[in-house]
This record gives sequence, C-alpha cells and structure tokens, in this order.
Amino acid sequence: MKGLMIMKQNMQQGKAIPLLTAAGLFAAMITLMTAYIFHIPYGTNGGYIHFGDTFIYIAAVLLPRPYALAAAAIGGGLADMLTAPMWAPATIIIKMLITLPFTSHNGRMLSPRNVAAPFIAALISAAGYYLAEGILFGSFLSPIASLTGSAVQSGGSAVIFLAAAAALDRIHMKNRADQLLFLQ
Repeated sequence: MKGLMIMKQNMQQGKAIPLLTAAGLFAAMITLMTAYIFHIPYGTNGGYIHFGDTFIYIAAVLLPRPYALAAAAIGGGLADMLTAPMWAPATIIIKMLITLPFTSHNGRMLSPRNVAAPFIAALISAAGYYLAEGILFGSFLSPIASLTGSAVQSGGSAVIFLAAAAALDRIHMKNRADQLLFLQ
C-alpha cells in the first residue's frame, strides 16, 4: 500500500515518467542478462552465474523501492518466460523479495547496509528456490542438492555487484541518478 502511495505521489509531482522509464530499462537489462548475455558457466550440471541479479541489486540501490520491485519482478519473470516458464511464478516473487535488503536512501551505492544486502538476498533466493523446487517436484529432499548451485550463483552476483557498485561510486552514479530521476 505504501508503494502505491509513493507511486501516486511521484505521478503528482511529475516524477513518474523518468522513474517508470528507468524501471523499464532495468527490467529489460535484467531480462537480457539473466536469459542470454554474459553467462559464466560453473559445474557440470549446466549452472551459470549471470548478471541479472546484479542489475536487480543496482536497481534496488538507485530506484525507490516500488520501482525496483517492479523492475526485478518483470525482468526476472520475463527471463523465465523466455527460458524456463515453469519457474516464472516463483521467480517473480523471489526477485521482488531480494530487493528488500537494499536501500536507496543513501548518497553512496556501497553503504554498510548495501554491502551486506547481497548476502541476505542470497539467503532469500536460496530459500525461495528451494521451496519452489520442492513444490514443483513434490519433494523437499532432492532440492537440497540445488542449494550449492544457488549459493554459487548468488555469490557470483554479490561479487559482481560489489565490484560494479565500487566503480559506480567512484563516478558518483547514485547522485547522478538521483538528479536524473528528480529524486533530489
């Protein structure tokens, strides 16, 4: 409810178009990076680290929460609809939840909260996909094997986010984004 109030307030203040545009661009980048681009393979089971979650984390740091939630849900959901549709409902929920540990209320991307957030997001993601796999396949024993792959994928996304955020902090990207999106 609070998110809808924030969106309504942004619309009244003329901020909605830049924020919706940014959320849409992030959703597109999340989709492409999750489904198709810059995959780093690991293991023998076809697992890979992708940059999609990194862009979810960046969106969560740069955009107000309702817009970051929308970008994560749409981007992750579209990626699964294009590659593995049975996972889309779970992914939409999980990707929204992994934005919650982050904050956009700081002048820097790497605030103490945002340094810890990707690791909290990794736990949320692992638990969410464990539950989803258990529900989809009717067993909560076999998904235990997937936890290692989930940890590798989420850990990779965390490292990529921390490196990208450190670089973006050097060019004051958070302040620039706030100015472009009329948040300051």
